[in-house]
Amino acid sequence: MSEEMPRRIVLVRHAKAERPDEFDGEDHGRPLAERGRKDAPVLGRWLAGAGLAPDLALVSTALRTRETWELAAAELATKPRTVFEDRLYEASLGELIGVLNEVSDEVQDVVVVGHNPGVHALADALAGEAEGDLLARMNRSGFPTAAAAVLTFQGSWKSVEHGAGRLAAFWMPHA
Repeated sequence: MSEEMPRRIVLVRHAKAERPDEFDGEDHGRPLAERGRKDAPVLGRWLAGAGLAPDLALVSTALRTRETWELAAAELATKPRTVFEDRLYEASLGELIGVLNEVSDEVQDVVVVGHNPGVHALADALAGEAEGDLLARMNRSGFPTAAAAVLTFQGSWKSVEHGAGRLAAFWMPHA
């Protein structure tokens, strides 16, 4: 695959999880709340309707991200290869970029299912440009649960860095 082929990064924040103060266990094991179980398939239908068919899904190992991806991916015509990545849990902006830099150049489109504040920070940092008012809308929203940002860029995954992408779409389930 040519390094000049346009690539897409779909950044997804996990769907609504049970509140930490209502869950008796470690944060990593918090499951989706009822609203999250409803929103995740809606996210999947939006991805499918937008023509997004990633080659690879990188998913945090936290229960809420795995459940979000399972429910969303069930709505896709073709489920991408999924890698559960420990480093996505509580990842910093630099760690998230580092994970993307390791993606094989055979992959054209990747979806990352993670957590805030990292997912929002990554979308904001990568978006050197944006369609219309998408960047302002995304930043005003705070990147709510089950939201998705689609960024496009040219080049190798090793070239993903601050300002390298264009924010092409931003979606949230309760707009």
